Parts: sequence; C-alpha cells; structure tokens
Amino acid sequence: MSTPYPFTALVGQDDLRLALLLNAVSPAVGGVLVRGEKGTAKSTAVRALSALMPEVEVVAGCRFSCAPGAPDPACPDGPHESGPGTSRAARMVELPVGASEDRLVGALDIERALAEGVKAFEPGLLADAHRGILYVDEVNLLHDHLVDLLLDAAAMGASYVEREGVSVRHAARFLLVGTMNPEEGELRPQLLDRFGLTVEVAASREPDQRVEVVKRRLAYDDDPDGFAGKWEQEESAVRARIVAARDLLPSVRLGDAALRQIAATCAAFEVDGMRADIVMARTATALAAWAGRTDVLAEDVRQAALLALPHRRRRNPFDAPGLDEDKLDDTLEEFGGQDDEPDPDGDGDGDGGGDGPGGGGGQPPQDAPEGNGPDAGGDRAADIPAQGEPSDSGEQKAPAGGGEQAAARASEPFRTKMLSVPGLGEGAAGRRSRARTEHGRTTGARRPRGALTKLHLAATVQAAAPHQRARGRSGPGLVVRRDDLRQATREGREGNLVLFVVDASGSMAARQRMSAVKGAVLSLLLDAYQRRDKVGLVTFRGSSADVALPPTSSVDAAAVRLESLPTGGRTPLSAGLLKAHDVLRVERLRDPARRPLVVVVTDGRATGGPEPVALAGRAARLLAAEGTASVVVDCESGPVRLGLAGQLAGELGGTAVTLDELRADSIAGLVKEVRQMQGPQSNSRRVA
Repeated sequence: MSTPYPFTALVGQDDLRLALLLNAVSPAVGGVLVRGEKGTAKSTAVRALSALMPEVEVVAGCRFSCAPGAPDPACPDGPHESGPGTSRAARMVELPVGASEDRLVGALDIERALAEGVKAFEPGLLADAHRGILYVDEVNLLHDHLVDLLLDAAAMGASYVEREGVSVRHAARFLLVGTMNPEEGELRPQLLDRFGLTVEVAASREPDQRVEVVKRRLAYDDDPDGFAGKWEQEESAVRARIVAARDLLPSVRLGDAALRQIAATCAAFEVDGMRADIVMARTATALAAWAGRTDVLAEDVRQAALLALPHRRRRNPFDAPGLDEDKLDDTLEEFGGQDDEPDPDGDGDGDGGGDGPGGGGGQPPQDAPEGNGPDAGGDRAADIPAQGEPSDSGEQKAPAGGGEQAAARASEPFRTKMLSVPGLGEGAAGRRSRARTEHGRTTGARRPRGALTKLHLAATVQAAAPHQRARGRSGPGLVVRRDDLRQATREGREGNLVLFVVDASGSMAARQRMSAVKGAVLSLLLDAYQRRDKVGLVTFRGSSADVALPPTSSVDAAAVRLESLPTGGRTPLSAGLLKAHDVLRVERLRDPARRPLVVVVTDGRATGGPEPVALAGRAARLLAAEGTASVVVDCESGPVRLGLAGQLAGELGGTAVTLDELRADSIAGLVKEVRQMQGPQSNSRRVA
C-alpha cells in the first residue's frame, strides 16, 4: 500500500482542509463537495484525510463493520454476541464513476432467493465505507440514480436493497466527500443541497506558494516514506486534535443567539427549505469543538455560513455560486447577541483561543507561504470590448483595421417545450428522448447478458414452470436454474447531444438581432441542462469555423462562451457545417449511443471563397445523408427577405424558423416536428 501524501503538508487551501476536518469531527455535518479546476489537490486532500481518521473498533468477521459495543440489530451478518472487537484503520472507499447500482449498494443472489428462500447478500461499497470515508471523484459525472442512492444512504445512515420482495438493510454511516470540475457539468440543485458543505478551490497565483507546492511534491515523489516521516509530528497533533474535538462535541452549547443568527442568515439569503439551518448549526458546533470551546461564537456562525450556503443559493446553471460577505456581516450584526460570545480565555478579545486562519477555530499549523487564490471564475471568458457601432441600417460596421465587433448581451432566456429524438435509443440516462435504460417502466424481458441486474419475475417463473416435473420438484419451492432467469427490459429517457452552429459573421452583427439569438440559444441551453444533455458550440465567421466549446455536460461553460461571442467578417457557412460534421464524427467514436441534434443559427448567407453557396449545399447534404436531425434558426431581417435559411434547411432535411418565432413555444414545437419528420429515415440507423 502506497504512503499517502500528508494532510498537514498541503499548501494553502484553508477552506478545503477546514471543511474536511469539520466532517471528521462531526460526520453529521453531511459531507463535503469540493468544486474546482483540475490540478488543485482535491483528490490528494481527501486521500490524505483518511490517514488522520481515528481507528475504529469492529466486530471480528463482520462484513458491515458493526461496533462491538452497539452492533446493528439488523446486520445481515448478525446477530452478534457481546465481546471484545478488533481495531483497524478507518477505510477510505472510492466509488468509480462507472460503478453499477449493485456495486454501490450490494447484490442479492436472486437465484438462491427464489429457489432456497435465503438472503444471500454480497455487500457493496456502502457497506465497505461504513464508519469510514466514501469518496466520489467526478461526482457530477455519476449517474443521477446512483447519486440519489448515495445521498439517501448518507442522510438515513442505512442502505436498503429491495429486489422482487426480498429486502436487506444494513448500517451505512460515512463521511461523504465528492469532488468535481464545474467545467464538466453541474449537479442538480436538489443534489447540491444534500451535501453539507461546499468548497471552491483554485490554484494559487502567488509564485512563492506555487514554488512551495512543487518542492513538496517533488520531495514526496522521490521518497514518500521519508517525506511522510518529516510530517509525522504534525499529523499526530492533528489526529489527536480530531479525537479531542469529537470528545468535546457533545458538551458544546448552541445558544439561542447563535440559533437566531443562523435562522436570520438563511432567511436573508433566501435559502430553500430547512436543511441549510440544520447544517449550519452542526457546522458551527463542530467549529467550536475544533477550537476547543464549549460555546458557539458569532465567528463560528459566519464561517459555517461561508461553507454551508453558497451552493444552496444556486437557482440555475448560469448562476455562479457565492455569498455576499458584506450582507452576511450585516445580518450577523443585526441579530447578534451577547449570550453566545463569552471570552473563555479571559484576555478580553473574545477570540475563544482560535489558533489559525479560516475563522471559527481555524486550521492546523501551516508553514507554507501565504497567498490568495483567484476567484473561482478567473478563467472564464470575459466580454470583449466594443470595437464597432451599429450603422443606420441596423448592421454593425467593422472597425478600421479589423473585422471583430463587440459581443452583444443575450436577452432574457425563456422556457421551451420538450424536444425529443424519434425512435428508441440506448444513450446515457437523461430526460429527453425515449431509450432503453436500467430504470423506467418495464416493457418486456430477455435473457441476461452478463450479471442479472433487474429480474423480470413473471417471465422467470414462466420459463421455469414447464421443467418442474423433469427437475424432480417435490416441495412447495420452485426449482429455478440460471437459464430460467430473465432480465427486465425497461424504457426510460436518454440525454442527447445538442450542437449549436452559430453564424457570427458581419451580416449577423446587428446588436438587437444577436441579443435575441443568444437569448434563444440560452433558453435551449437551460433546457439541455434540465434534461441532462451534452452541448457543443461551433461558430463561423471571417474565413473559418471554430469549435468554441467541444461537446460537454457543462451548459454554464457554453453560456459563457456564447455571451462573449464577437461578430464580424464574411460568412463561411460551409466551413461551419463541415466543422459540425467533424465534431459529430469524433463524438460518435467517443459516445456512439448518444444521438445528436444540430441547431444552425444563421441568416443563410454564404460568402467568401469560390462558390460559397454550392459548397454550403454540399456540406448540408453531407449531414442530411447521415440522418442528423437539424433545425435552422433564420436570422434574416428587414422588409426584403431572400429565404436563404429556408433553402439551407431543405438541404439539411430539416425545417427553418424565423427569428421572430423564437419566443414562447414555437421553436421547441418546431424542433419536435422536425425530428418526427426525420424519424422514418433515421430510425433504422439509430434503434439498436
């Protein structure tokens, strides 16, 4: 087993370390969600924490880690006799993104359950993580139903496995830690709310701090054991402090004044539900225990708010998480009280003996150079300064010396109707098009391919019934063989790939028009977020086309790229369509089951190069030949219209809609109609 990187050797990341330590002190806080860019020591910090967790006493031979003094009465390995247990290190269990439901919660042997009436249960990762740490890297990429199971177990402290009337329950209390890169997609707001605390991490931009990070990492890679030995004293001190804080936690007093501050803060920031109040109360209590105090101070409430509230204020994927600290301070001051602010050390400063940064008890000692990281959104695209003004005709004139013009701001997004691809797919779980999935309504049965996951009971009994006499059945039980088992086939919903191909040439540069176009695309992006789609963005202008955003689950990244999109230059329509074709070709290799929809946003003009109109037609027919569903958003304006977008839609085998029809439900209804029209020519290719 490799030596983990020491927790106390981490440089910076004060909030991350504090949030992890608070959960180690009080797992009831509800876990930590760590959001941040790649390469910011998210996984390193979580793995390092496992070495600080106190050892646990377990019943010898129990696969579910029951405590000898208070074994789980419903333990599948029980009942346990009283007696001494054995000590072992707290486990850190990692849940892979591609894990199955059975791997997470455990699996029942359905064949033995039907034939012998016994509960033969193979524990899953939830059982392994009991009384330890369950770590989910890239939690935003985990299937929604697995996240639901995971968070339900974390909230109830138990895992339930139900299969065709056979049920097993076992304890599952663990410290839940999830890490994610927001660029790869967001969690649903209701799932964000289930994590107790959240932390935004970013790499420091301070050269001295970055140098220290590199020095320590190189030293660790050269000699892991030697490096860990140098930090053993600090590790032991933090480990002892965790144990002391756990012992002190039941004695911490959460006074009425602190509770009023918590309630007022949650109300002031309009947080939904009551979970935030409860999490803040538990976090503030853990902060006091970590600082060695028995009273919760206002500084504990403030730090608890900074950790527990930002992710609960996110209303849609275009909102950046965060908290107005001035408003927080005003609220705490308005509802503050003296009964919660004793001066335990008698020095008159009321600091309660805090010994580190971060407030509310602070951090373990850190000798790294100090530095402040950037804002979480520091790498996001910024608006491009204005370089041109609209002409009298409404079109923007390119500025002297260049063809790029200012980025127009998107109009307010609106709600769209549901868009669905015709036929029956087998793509990733989502909420858009019909598909064969692991979850949904049962539509039939088949022989299992590999392990049986969803038993079709009626079909299994029907397959076994004709053979009972030949198998020598003599009792009431049904003699079932493996060949009799039938897997239930289910129909649910899948997510799709929505690829936007946006004309950013000079003919599209009228600010009001581009604002409406961006508003419509943002509306479809919001719909894609809600339906678990992947999105991509191709833009074309000047002499070429660019992939502004490769296919991703991060619709907020797409919104940022769209918002900063400049315009100007000629209209290489064929280049845009060919680039879309290339993107879809590569994406089919990566994710062959996900079906695409191409949304082309243009006025239909094609300029630049030899025979631009003919080239655009050939590129459109190339997409149509592959059965790609498409819609053209016609952005042509003025009293005289050439109808070029309609001609393009005909070449694509899709339909055009004018810019004026983008509002309300017209665009969504049209795309649905287009998909239905294309169904007969594409079903044979798409249905497995």
